[in-house]
Amino acid sequence: MYITKVELQNFKRFTDLTIDGIPTNAKLVLLIGSNGSGKSSVFDAFEFLNTGSKTHIHQKSGSEYKGAMQSLLSSLSSLKKRRDLQTTIFIEDNQGESSRFEETKSPISISKLSDKAFYGRTSFRQVARLTRRQSEENSVSTIEADSDRPRTFIDRDNRFEADIDRIARQIFQEIFRNGASAQQIKDKYIEPINQAFDRIFDSQLINRLSLIEFIPPGEGQATQVNFRKGESEISYDYLSAGEKEVFNILFNLLVRRDQFTDTVYFFDEIDLHLNTKLQFNLLKEITENWIPENCQLWTASHSLGFIDYARQYEKGVIIDFDDLDFDQPQTLFPEPKERLDVYDIAVPKEMLFEIMKDKKVVACENQNAEFYNLLALPNTIFVGMKDARSVFLQVKNDPRYHSLRDRDFISDTEIEKIESIYPNHHILRYYNFENYLYHPDNLTELNPTGFDRATYIKALNQYKQERYDYILPGLISSRQTYEEFKTDDKLKDKSTDSIVHDLKSDDFERFYKYLNMKNQHEKIDPALGKIPQKSLVQTNWFRQQIQAILNR
Repeated sequence: MYITKVELQNFKRFTDLTIDGIPTNAKLVLLIGSNGSGKSSVFDAFEFLNTGSKTHIHQKSGSEYKGAMQSLLSSLSSLKKRRDLQTTIFIEDNQGESSRFEETKSPISISKLSDKAFYGRTSFRQVARLTRRQSEENSVSTIEADSDRPRTFIDRDNRFEADIDRIARQIFQEIFRNGASAQQIKDKYIEPINQAFDRIFDSQLINRLSLIEFIPPGEGQATQVNFRKGESEISYDYLSAGEKEVFNILFNLLVRRDQFTDTVYFFDEIDLHLNTKLQFNLLKEITENWIPENCQLWTASHSLGFIDYARQYEKGVIIDFDDLDFDQPQTLFPEPKERLDVYDIAVPKEMLFEIMKDKKVVACENQNAEFYNLLALPNTIFVGMKDARSVFLQVKNDPRYHSLRDRDFISDTEIEKIESIYPNHHILRYYNFENYLYHPDNLTELNPTGFDRATYIKALNQYKQERYDYILPGLISSRQTYEEFKTDDKLKDKSTDSIVHDLKSDDFERFYKYLNMKNQHEKIDPALGKIPQKSLVQTNWFRQQIQAILNR
């Protein structure tokens, strides 16, 4: 189940809130905003629908229906913004199905929701130490019915020790009913947690964290969960707050995700007690490896790591709740990912430039930032944007930034004019990033087996001649999209003759600057596909070229 639209009227903070435009394939929905901005109120709406679906009210009649309805309306009373107005909660999913609760009408449309449609966790999950000294008999049925869930998002979430009871029972059944071996038990219940720890905390650390065992309560002893950290064995009680948070979330999903396979998971502030890198790693791990395929994750945060991951993740969207007057109707849409403003809630722009006052913050295209940052240029950090248009607008609107965009079909004279007016806007001297990776000089320095510079240049020229008639038609149409020319038509040459003449030339440095090498290198020389791009960006030649452009 994937939610694509939400409407809340007279609900908690909101007079009339609509969240719309969520793509049908959005695996992750991140709500951002400062403390008290209303993010958790959305989760209370999900929990209200969750409660309604679990009562099976549509199957009741007579006094049973009346009692269930009264109970539902009673729980709503504390969630209304104004008691004298009616409340409506509406959601639509990626199949076009909708569920609506209207206070004045029978909540029959809630029947369209499965009782497993939602699974939520509040931010109050922390268990400082394990204290339960006996297993609870009803823990299994409690988990299957999700009856131990918190009813509002200001309540404490006490599921953790019930999860341990469930795992212990499952292990006993695996051993005594199915004859499972110790290794099979470890592979099923221990290794998934440890593999996730390695991806989140980094398996190369000296103090690598790994789960060793969990022992159910008995004989007056509390539950024991033991770990190895580096060379030492420690109990759960001695983990850091951040480590406990990660284990709590993962363990809960290990126990319960098989019960919720067509579900919207909504977890509040799962970034507690984690640094920026761990925030990024945790959200990536949960979204990509622990949330089932047909499920969606909603979470709320104002942390840099979460925002950065949601911005980079292809199936992630960001909804910004910050600084909005929810006494008035508000319609929110996913934030454009090319806007760096989404980071402001975590690191205000003024603070960012204060922190990096001696550094260049360079906006660049797409995923190139990862490779540019490998250069470790002095006092320089690269931030990826959606496309060349976004890169230019970022530096145009805020000249404290620098930018680096692909050349595409921009002539030599046009580059001079653009960079003279926008001195912080830097343009590559070849068609795109890949032209530098697969430039003969770069490959010569790397010296891959079997590479011959002269033969390679000849192959490039031949490839250009074969593609010439396909390149020219795209020249005019591509240039019509360049934001620099839309901003100031005087920056644009009156003709494209210089570009056409360079493309026709057999002189390598003339034609190569307009030859698109993106995804073309293997067609020219299949052996080039075997060279990791991370190796190609770490040559002295590549470094000098990029540094020279940024220093102009």
